[in-house]
Amino acid sequence: MSSDNKTLNQSIIKAFTVLDAFTNDKKEWGVRELANKTGYNKSTTYRLLNTLTSLNIVHQNSNEKYSLGSKLFELGNRVSIYKTIAKSTNNPIKNVALEIKETVLLSILKEHQVFHINKADSLHGLKINTSIGSYQPIHATASGKLLLAFSDQTTQEDILKNIQLTKVTQHTITNVKAFKKELATTVNRDYALDIEEFELGLVSIAIPIRNRQQNIIASISASGPLSRFRTENIPNYISILKKGATLIEEEFKDFDSL
Repeated sequence: MSSDNKTLNQSIIKAFTVLDAFTNDKKEWGVRELANKTGYNKSTTYRLLNTLTSLNIVHQNSNEKYSLGSKLFELGNRVSIYKTIAKSTNNPIKNVALEIKETVLLSILKEHQVFHINKADSLHGLKINTSIGSYQPIHATASGKLLLAFSDQTTQEDILKNIQLTKVTQHTITNVKAFKKELATTVNRDYALDIEEFELGLVSIAIPIRNRQQNIIASISASGPLSRFRTENIPNYISILKKGATLIEEEFKDFDSL
């Protein structure tokens, strides 16, 4: 969603930009370094943190740095559907990660972006900088391209009208005509690829998760280094991913969406 829309509250957008900076790899921030990270000036960042602290959304630690507070934990626990999904898909995606030897993500479309609802890390030591609950752009990711390609026409047209095909790497598709061709190719082969389109040196392959009506409600993807990826191994990658997809589909066969 574009943040330059005049109907949107810019203060809320700034607050969530600040909150998005807190990750498993970076749980604490000082005011100055957070200002550098977000691009906001120091006084704006301080005011945002002060307000968020008063609401228990962030907490100021004894070292004068900030971390996420108890309010987010409370709100997070209310999102029971995603907790249920994570619990019921943990074993399938972990088994896929063990067999395929790459990081595996379960994702859906949300707010015109890819939203990751579960993850199993690779045992090869490569850490993919993507966490559960994070968003990524549709056009630069295998999951995004797959989910958009199989969306109904109205949804697809709405998303294509509202997203920007921003250049993330030199391999990102930024031409609308080329992107639509990529979506058609994705439908024809029933899987999507991202070859260094979101991150240099990283390759992802995604396949669909379908419900009883054969509508696609999610994607399961594997991501790993370009050095290990071989196009001739795509059928094997898909075969392994399908094992996990079949188990997940059984769990959510009666869901219209996730």
